[in-house]
Amino acid sequence: MEDAKIKIGIIGLGTVGASVVKVLRSNSALIEKKSGVKLEIKKAADIRNKKSVAGKAYTKNALNVISDPEISIVVETMGGVNPAKRYVLSAIRNGKHVVTSNKELIAKHGKEIIEAARKAGVQVLFEGSVCGGIPIIKSIRESLAANNIREISGIVNGTTNYILTKMTKEGMSFNAALKEAQAKGFAEANPKMDIDGSDAAYKAAILAHVSSGCFIDPSKIYREGISNITAEDIEYAKEIGYVIKLLAIVKISGGELEVRVHPTLIEQNHPLAQVNDNFNAVFVKADAMGDAMFYGEGAGGLPTASSVLSDVIDIARCTSCCSDCCSYYPPAKKLKIKDIGEIRSRYYIRLEAPDRPGVLAGISGAFAKKSVGIQEVVQRGSKGATAQIVIILHENREKDIQDALKIISKLPVVKKIRSVIRVGIE
Repeated sequence: MEDAKIKIGIIGLGTVGASVVKVLRSNSALIEKKSGVKLEIKKAADIRNKKSVAGKAYTKNALNVISDPEISIVVETMGGVNPAKRYVLSAIRNGKHVVTSNKELIAKHGKEIIEAARKAGVQVLFEGSVCGGIPIIKSIRESLAANNIREISGIVNGTTNYILTKMTKEGMSFNAALKEAQAKGFAEANPKMDIDGSDAAYKAAILAHVSSGCFIDPSKIYREGISNITAEDIEYAKEIGYVIKLLAIVKISGGELEVRVHPTLIEQNHPLAQVNDNFNAVFVKADAMGDAMFYGEGAGGLPTASSVLSDVIDIARCTSCCSDCCSYYPPAKKLKIKDIGEIRSRYYIRLEAPDRPGVLAGISGAFAKKSVGIQEVVQRGSKGATAQIVIILHENREKDIQDALKIISKLPVVKKIRSVIRVGIE
């Protein structure tokens, strides 16, 4: 099969699918020279009229791709769960390898899809589902295969990173930064899934699986979005040497898996603190390698197409030499998922209180009741009779923090708890 072309089919000709067509057509000779693989788009399906994108390969019916006996690799770039899941499973049943950039599909139904592929003896790859053009999945699976992954901390959503960058660097309000992100195409017209952390939670679920072998329901992942981050928090973080970023965090320790998404204060000299605008980065801690960071464009048609075609080339290389060398899947693991109440972290607390003696004593006493240690307390300038108090806590258990805050919220010396943000990357 050395000189044979590997014929592929594409389902979905939106931004990513159209970019896959563009890159493959413009770089086909380069791909063959670098990989020894000849690729041909046999059919490309979209319910919209996309003949201008796919030319003679265009078809309106995805089933024409799935049922074509000459197509050995199906690329799914339509997004969403339905009908993408049905098409992917049908392609697998037809003995076809699948490459997808669909984060929601893999996060929610990856276990079922991978099990179907295992039974059929085909491969499902999904590099483009996390961080666009950054080869993080392949790096964890292959380059770091000799390592135990201890921790992954990632800026995996470009929309929220762009907003937080503008708030930090230019003093923009949240709403102004969001509007600019939408105007530049970094945010959708309805950015809810980005802002509330859902998009990052899908990616966190995939990273958790790739690094630990454990499948986790993304709806079970603790998540907080960025809509409650204020200009005051941004400025106070700067003053004490921190930057606020939305992180997806995965930790594996002692047979337990910790997965969460939330804003985090990161020290200004940490590599992740330097990741700005719509860029993504994933910081990995492993036992043999140590620390490493993967950085690049986390979204967009061309970067994602680069990852999609990398998967296609990997499968094509295998099908050119044998039928099953790429169909190995490690056995799925079952790890205890750590409850958010049991995680340990440092915390930034901002609250409003009357500007009078005895306030700090009452707050400190409430934390002491729950054995919560205070690292630093700073009282900011008063507005009338009200003071802003910023408290940095030592590492404590989440449940103890929340119990202490319930007590503090009822104290007559506290008007309002404004912010609770976790601090640092261990």
